[in-house]
Amino acid sequence: MSVARAERLVNLVLCLLSTRQYLSADRIRGIVPGYGDAPTDDAFFRTFERDKTELRELGIPLEVGRNSMFDTVDGYRIARRDYELGAIDLEPDEAAAVALAVRLWDSPELTGAAHGALLKLRAAGVDVDQAAPTVVESKVRTSEPAFGPLLAAVQAGQAVSFGYRRPSPAELRERVLEPWGVVSWRGRWYVVGHDRDRDAPRCFRLSRIVGEVRKVGKPGVVRRPENVDLMRFVASTDREQPRSATATLWVAAGRGAGLRRRAKVVGERVVDGVPGDLLELELNYPDTAAGWIAGYGADVLVLEPDVLAKSVRERLVAVAEGAS
Repeated sequence: MSVARAERLVNLVLCLLSTRQYLSADRIRGIVPGYGDAPTDDAFFRTFERDKTELRELGIPLEVGRNSMFDTVDGYRIARRDYELGAIDLEPDEAAAVALAVRLWDSPELTGAAHGALLKLRAAGVDVDQAAPTVVESKVRTSEPAFGPLLAAVQAGQAVSFGYRRPSPAELRERVLEPWGVVSWRGRWYVVGHDRDRDAPRCFRLSRIVGEVRKVGKPGVVRRPENVDLMRFVASTDREQPRSATATLWVAAGRGAGLRRRAKVVGERVVDGVPGDLLELELNYPDTAAGWIAGYGADVLVLEPDVLAKSVRERLVAVAEGAS
């Protein structure tokens, strides 16, 4: 399935799930992103029929009906009572797998599409269920520009080339890769695949990819081997040992719940008239924690180590300058 089609189906499900009314095909065409590009009415209806069939094959209960006796055409909606799952008890490893999947799909690309779909739904006068989420919140921020193109290449089964910077020995080389998947390991993103130059499986850290990721050859050529565990492969090739360090943070009272769950309260302090707590936090990779901590904004202040404090300040300044 193409990325565009997958996003259109997500938008369609969000639209039909977030309304109590039956929506006609014409109204869906004007609301759901992805349908407005259809050049003709016939092209739209063919696409819409394929999407309805796809949703039913995925097990999504699509209801057909009319809002009143005065309606002349059928409409569509998804009943929340039929769509939502009942209570599920998961083992710890199963829960971890589900959490990883949620983190991946809550990427910034899908966040914007989902939020835009609901805004258009309300703007069109559709009665939106207030129990439905109005914003899809991203759990992981993939700042690496290579993330999107590599994920698209994996889905398309297409080889790619890119510049890759190695730290030791310091060098920049061109790589040609048949990508099998993109995975997260110890707070970093990696792409795993077959390196054509070395004729062997390799993984590459996305933060070390320099410049543009370029497509090579035709789509549908790359196939992931069935016996390859991507996460295990990355773990087995990770030669970097954790560089643990203790960070001292000031956290405003009643804020930073995510930090508090992982830290130990060691005192209290008032900063600029705001009461808060002093926390000690063990970090395996202090150099990668800056982005995570900066996400708490003014509610958190890094006191030690100085390198982490400076890195967090730089990120906050960059955000402030970008918003001005």
